[in-house]
Amino acid sequence: MTDLGFIHRFVPATRPGLPPLLLLHGTGGDENDLLPLAAQLSPGAAQIAPRGKVLENGMPRFFRRLAEGVFDLADLKARTAELADFITAARTAYGLAMPVAVGFSNGANIAASLLLMRPGTLAGALLMRVMLPFEPQPLHDLSATPVLLLSGAAVSHEVVPAGHNLTQRDLALAAQWLGAFGLEHLQ
Repeated sequence: MTDLGFIHRFVPATRPGLPPLLLLHGTGGDENDLLPLAAQLSPGAAQIAPRGKVLENGMPRFFRRLAEGVFDLADLKARTAELADFITAARTAYGLAMPVAVGFSNGANIAASLLLMRPGTLAGALLMRVMLPFEPQPLHDLSATPVLLLSGAAVSHEVVPAGHNLTQRDLALAAQWLGAFGLEHLQ
């Protein structure tokens, strides 16, 4: 679909009571990339999957970068607002509750930016291979927003012995977290 400001896919829920998933692909992915992952992590949950609008060497991304690991912060800010507006429009168009972001790499980075710049847009976030996109000022209170970080390096949350690619351990931890999220955080 191309309406609502982003090319995207929407998969309606087949099981009531699960939080909808906002699927945010990594560099070079598209709106189809994380659909099989979402079906595995939270079978029956509604899925909304936008395609990043920025192209880097022909590969879709959600925001520009100046070099590997160096983000274009002005573009990130503008793209974060644009994505937040899309989420609001998609919730209205499809009758969705506040979604849980499932982001990989570049998608996880923009989800982190949404958490920091537009609190209240996401019900929670599963961030896989995320980098802190910027030092937030001011820092918003996110204590009521559950977040799971899955990283291939040592972090204070779950450490997975992996590189940048996702592993079965990532998927098991993510499914476990989403299962607990659905039971504890839906109202």
